[in-house]
Amino acid sequence: MARRYDPERRERIIDAAIRVVGARGIAGLSHRSVAAEADVPLGSTTYHFASLDELLIAALRRTNENFATLMRQSRSLADPAADLAAELARLLGEFFGAGRGPAELEYELYLAALRRPALRPVAAEWADGTAALLAPRTGPATARALVALMDGICLQVLLTDGVYDEAYAREMLGRISR
Repeated sequence: MARRYDPERRERIIDAAIRVVGARGIAGLSHRSVAAEADVPLGSTTYHFASLDELLIAALRRTNENFATLMRQSRSLADPAADLAAELARLLGEFFGAGRGPAELEYELYLAALRRPALRPVAAEWADGTAALLAPRTGPATARALVALMDGICLQVLLTDGVYDEAYAREMLGRISR
């Protein structure tokens, strides 16, 4: 039997892993559960991702890209005349605008780095990349403080079943960015 050429298989496996974690949490992630979700042979998941950590790294990178894309597309972040705090608060609102599910999934993968050291560099990529986008406007130290505050606001909303308060975020982000 000839091997079927399937150039998108790796991407489908990553997408399936994200869906599995979204539905069952990281504890529900296995090569078998991802293979079933992606409708691929079990050997395909282990061929593309030798370990679950490798698969989680790919999934975390994919989910990190969602907020990074929002930030890169924002013209206001680079505009020195624009209100930085207002724009960051708006972007966080857009992040939560898709509902709690995507935000919970992203943070579940992000916080998995607490127990899985292999994920830590990828979690740091998000913070470093976001700080790098902000640093031209604020300087590196303030950019890091803004990233920490955005993380904190997101975690509080998610962990307390709270509602994202854009006005509060704008005020707090403004205090740091001034």
